[in-house]
Amino acid sequence: MRWPDEIREPSSLTPPPVELSDEEIDGALALMDTMTRDDLEGDEFRDTYTEAVAELIEAKREHREPPATSEPAEAGQLVDLMAALNESVVKAKAGRGDSGYADVHALPKKRTAKKTPAKKTTAKKTTTRKPSRSA
Repeated sequence: MRWPDEIREPSSLTPPPVELSDEEIDGALALMDTMTRDDLEGDEFRDTYTEAVAELIEAKREHREPPATSEPAEAGQLVDLMAALNESVVKAKAGRGDSGYADVHALPKKRTAKKTPAKKTTAKKTTTRKPSRSA
């Protein structure tokens, strides 16, 4: 629901007119022709989801049990990611002629500075001024 002041005139939403030359229109049509595919036939382009939904709707209309779903025929190949990573690292090191071990260097010792205790500060005394008397 909208308030009357929220409703806009549809003509205000249309884009301004644009002048196109015949060459631009021909170029656009040629581009569309090159990108169009006519060979959209076969199992690869079958919409199985829409078909399954249509079967489900038909089963509900007839008050019967919906058809059982079938598992995909092809099972994907499971890959152990760590094994693949390790194999990739071994191949890369062999390609470089690397021994596979990193060079280990001793870390330099850290020098620690002696800490000196912080000095204590004394609290400042506040003095009150007596008002001066003018004569």
